[in-house]
Amino acid sequence: MSSTATTTATSSTTLSGSNQDSTYIPCGPVEAVISFFTPPSDGSRPFNYVEQPPPGQPQRNYADAEHKVTVNDIRNRESDFTLDHDAFEALQNIPSAAEPSFTDEENIKSVYYPEVEKVILDNVPGAYRVFLFDHTIRRSTPGASRAPVIKAHVDQTPTSAAERVKYHLPEEAEQLLKGRYRIINVWRPLNGPVQATPLAFAAATSVRDEDVVGVEHRYPHRTGETAGIRYNESQQWYYWSGMTNDERLLLKCADSKDVEGKRVPHTAFVDPRTPAGAPGRDSIEVRALVFG
Repeated sequence: MSSTATTTATSSTTLSGSNQDSTYIPCGPVEAVISFFTPPSDGSRPFNYVEQPPPGQPQRNYADAEHKVTVNDIRNRESDFTLDHDAFEALQNIPSAAEPSFTDEENIKSVYYPEVEKVILDNVPGAYRVFLFDHTIRRSTPGASRAPVIKAHVDQTPTSAAERVKYHLPEEAEQLLKGRYRIINVWRPLNGPVQATPLAFAAATSVRDEDVVGVEHRYPHRTGETAGIRYNESQQWYYWSGMTNDERLLLKCADSKDVEGKRVPHTAFVDPRTPAGAPGRDSIEVRALVFG
């Protein structure tokens, strides 16, 4: 069930579960508003400037459109989904020795990065090498530098995935690009169980290629590419209710092999059932080049 969101539906992004105890964890299917990509009206190539645009240029040349969609819960169905078919996979009981507040950048790279690499090598069939190239921490506290993003997107495209290999591993790129390479994000909450702004993700096989649109991501010294997602009522959206700190989502953004599940659109969403007083969601996602 899907419909274009009205102003009334958009206003439901405020927390409306005040009749629930603050410890209540929303679960099961939910109707929620997601923001989707709308292409430039003049047919030009979509772009977004990461920093200040040049004089006379807009920050971006495309728009968003909100739609209400059904988001289904994968809790107790975790084993139904795989990277090769759906482009996402759920892992449980993953320990971590990282500094628990995730405020120490050196600890993240020296302790948490090796844990992420092990998770990938242990759980992604065929993977023999992992190169972690960055991470993003999102916090819901006022003034946080990065907050949860409520916009359907894919972090990479086939073009930008190949460019990532060349950019990060230039001396080996020619040989590495002859084999299978993937970009996989490893996502987890930092203050679970998640009650507010959970992560939604669409099964890859339910998303048509024409609804995944490359967007130039313009930095001062280089241009990358992400993908915006056009709304289509055939898309099947999911979330994992009450994610805890020892659970991980593998989100595949690109895959050079011809498999069904090549990329997973994803976005945070506001759950209208979130109880008043519930903590906002904090999370970290680590992005990896995976070879094999």
